[in-house]
Amino acid sequence: MDIPREPRRKRRPYVYGGAVVAVVVVATWALGRLEPAAPSVDRGITYMDTVRRGTMVREVRAMGTLVPEQIRWVPAVTAGRVERKLVQPGARVEARTVLLELSNPEVQLELLEAERQLSSAQAQLVNLRTTLETQRLNQAGVVATVRAEHLDAQRNAEAADELVRRDSALLPRVELLRLRDRAEELVTRLRIEQERLQIFAGAIDSQLAVQRGQIERLTDIVAFHRRRVASMRVLAGTDGVLQDMEVEEGQWVLPGFTLARVVKPERLMAELQVPQVQARDVVIGQSVLVDTRRDTIPGRVIRVDPAVQGGYVVVDVGLEAELPPGARPDLAVEGTIEIERLDDVLYVGRPTFGQPHSMVGMFRMIPGSNHAERVSVRIGSSSVSTVQIVAGLAVGDVVILSDMSQWDEYDRVRIR
Repeated sequence: MDIPREPRRKRRPYVYGGAVVAVVVVATWALGRLEPAAPSVDRGITYMDTVRRGTMVREVRAMGTLVPEQIRWVPAVTAGRVERKLVQPGARVEARTVLLELSNPEVQLELLEAERQLSSAQAQLVNLRTTLETQRLNQAGVVATVRAEHLDAQRNAEAADELVRRDSALLPRVELLRLRDRAEELVTRLRIEQERLQIFAGAIDSQLAVQRGQIERLTDIVAFHRRRVASMRVLAGTDGVLQDMEVEEGQWVLPGFTLARVVKPERLMAELQVPQVQARDVVIGQSVLVDTRRDTIPGRVIRVDPAVQGGYVVVDVGLEAELPPGARPDLAVEGTIEIERLDDVLYVGRPTFGQPHSMVGMFRMIPGSNHAERVSVRIGSSSVSTVQIVAGLAVGDVVILSDMSQWDEYDRVRIR
């Protein structure tokens, strides 16, 4: 009797499925252990430099202008209205050149009044001198009269004494005493009148001195008003070039108002605006190279402003060479100040990131490949275009100096 056989189970699909799963697991594990592919960076947007050893010059660069060493600000001495402008900016002037004319009737009237008071005081001095001299002569006449009376009384007393010595009966004693008293009285009166004459003579000098002092004061006042009137014709005051005239005809100006500015164009210096964070190393005497866009002029720091204005420190640079053609006041220039020289140091071009004396991450090119890897670099002192390398790089290393911040999460990039 036949026994029915069970059909064979199909196992091959399960084997294939298990193998596929195993392959997927192994591939996933292997891919997970692979490092991510390095991103590509276009070589055209990167800037590289090679680390060098040698002398690094620390410099500070700042913008500025050429300014005159000597500037004369021409102020208004008195209030007035601008009548005429006789010279235009840019013209060469001399010290006695009239720049403009002002007018003010009150100034003229004040001069006339001062001159009237001076004339009156001078007339009073003449009258006072005449009066005092007359009084002195009168007192001298009194002294002469008293002296004559004294001499006459003295002779009478002496004659009476002579008579009494001859015969006492010739003159009563009372009359003799009266004559003696009269002579003594006149002695005293003569002394008093002489002292009065001396005092009066001294008083004359004092009174005349007071009046002369008044005349001197009025003379000074007249001279002051004359200078005010003369100042209505505004002079340049120095030889040079009229750089600016800040008024218009018909304008009313007050005392002290700046009317014009006269400069000496052949004596210029550079006035640089140095950022305050860089100005701390700038000192008087440092060498400077001033660039006028057409020529360069050597110079030296002659003054550093002690105050910060708007985030900048003003540094004055004296120029040590002849001015090139075209150099004039207010010309924009660029100055490079040499701070110091660092000998036998590692240095490279200044990157667009990082601060002096700090750690930064930089991409260093791997020799023989087009890949760059991130390394930690300690930066020392910095200059306008270079930085000192303290640690992290060696001579000959090529590093990327351009901004690589968008690849901060990668430790390696490929330069294509």
